[in-house]
Amino acid sequence: MKHHKTYHAKELHTGEGTLLIEGPISPDKLAEYEFHAELTAFRPSEKQHEALIEIAGLPEGRIIIARFHHTIVGYVTYVYPDPLERWSEGNMENLIELGAIEVVPRFRGHSVGKTLLEVSMMDQQMEKYIIITTEYYWHWDLKGTNKDVWEYRKMMEKMMNAGGLVWFATDDPEISSHPANCLMARIGKEVSQESIERFDRLRFHNRFMY
Repeated sequence: MKHHKTYHAKELHTGEGTLLIEGPISPDKLAEYEFHAELTAFRPSEKQHEALIEIAGLPEGRIIIARFHHTIVGYVTYVYPDPLERWSEGNMENLIELGAIEVVPRFRGHSVGKTLLEVSMMDQQMEKYIIITTEYYWHWDLKGTNKDVWEYRKMMEKMMNAGGLVWFATDDPEISSHPANCLMARIGKEVSQESIERFDRLRFHNRFMY
C-alpha cells in the first residue's frame, strides 16, 4: 500500500494568539521548529521531539502540529500500532493508530486538539484507513485539567468525534481493565468489507462476545 500524504493547514485564533494547524509535516521541517518545553506527557520534550521526527520519516507516519510562530505547541501522531499490541496482529497495511495527542497548558481549552484532528482528516488518503485510538485513563492529565476520570473521558470522546472517531466495543484485556478505558476508531469510506471484518476479529479474540 502506498502512503500518500497531502499537506493541509488551517489558522486557529485563540485568546492566546493565532496558531497554524498544519501537516503532515516532513522530518526536516519538524527538526527546524522549536519544540515547547511543556510537551512532556509521554517523555521529556527533547526526546518527544526526536520521536516525532522519527515517526514523520516512516512511510505511514503522519504528524500534524499546532504552531505558534516558530514553536510547536501541540501535535497528533499517526503510525502503525506497536508490534506488541493486538492491533498489529492482523498485519493490516490500512490500519493506523492515533498514537498521541498533546497540547501545552497555555493553549488548552481553545479547541486545538479538535482542530488537529479536523486538519488530519482533510487529507482524502485518510479514507483508505481504519484509524484507531486506545484511550487509557492512566495516560490522562487529570491533575492538570482538574477533571475526574469520567469528565476527562467525555472530553476525549468529544474531541475524537471531531475527527470522526467513535466508540467501538472490544474484549482487549487492557481496555477492559477499567470502564473509562476505550477503543475508538474511524473507518474510512474506501475501506473494504474484508478489512472491516479483519478489524472485527482483532477487536474480539473471544468469539462468543462478538
